[in-house]
Amino acid sequence: MRIARFVHPQSARADGSTLASAVAWGVVEDIGAAPTVAAIEEHPFGPIRFSGDRWALADVRLLSPILPSKVVGVGRNYVDHAAEMAEEVPPQPLIFLKPSTAVIGDGDVIRLPEDSNQVEHEAELAVVIGRPAKDVASGDALGYVLGYMCGNDVTARDQQRGDGQWTRAKGYDSFCPIGPWIETELDPSDLRITATVNGELRQDARTSLLVHGVPELVAYASRVMTLLPGDVLMTGTPAGVGPLTDGDTVTVEIEGIGALTNPVRSRARAS
Repeated sequence: MRIARFVHPQSARADGSTLASAVAWGVVEDIGAAPTVAAIEEHPFGPIRFSGDRWALADVRLLSPILPSKVVGVGRNYVDHAAEMAEEVPPQPLIFLKPSTAVIGDGDVIRLPEDSNQVEHEAELAVVIGRPAKDVASGDALGYVLGYMCGNDVTARDQQRGDGQWTRAKGYDSFCPIGPWIETELDPSDLRITATVNGELRQDARTSLLVHGVPELVAYASRVMTLLPGDVLMTGTPAGVGPLTDGDTVTVEIEGIGALTNPVRSRARAS
């Protein structure tokens, strides 16, 4: 099941009532020539009940699939990426936080800060937590997962090196694109993940190469902090990270999920 959060054209129901809000969650159906999105009642963290409203996917605007209370990132979780950064692979997951205000959705603009000269893409598998998780065992961890998305851990690399910690480099507004939807029926253990910039392939790997897999990451993070429904866990990026400049278009694509595409603009041009 592919769960999307979207803005739809407000319209009247058959009984004459008007839809209360133009923002809804729904299930994307019939991926192909004419996909549709069927609205669901309330939220996706429980039984899925359809409202009866349906639109063509082409007639809605996708938003970030979730608004998390926090985004937990993982550093150096592919051997080849640690090598290209001239860093060692840590024995335990190296976790950090990105603010919820960094989150954007498919099609939204990545805004380049004026005080960085080296902003880079990082294609990642993103995990969405489905129920409260605290001190979870690795063997039970997937039972706390709602689903998976494409993610881009956009990073100001020069600031990451210069600051000695990662909050500013990874925390700018628009530095956490996620989407285009949440895929709930997926085995995350061996999926192809790619990043292209203006059609040029930059990153190409498989999630089977993760040093710490999804169950271990969920369990580890839950021992540090309580993970809440809707929280997002970014699993790390493979080798091939590279620069984003004004006018670029970056796409992260993951097998079994889909593609997340974002234009890149200077902050002055994006405002």
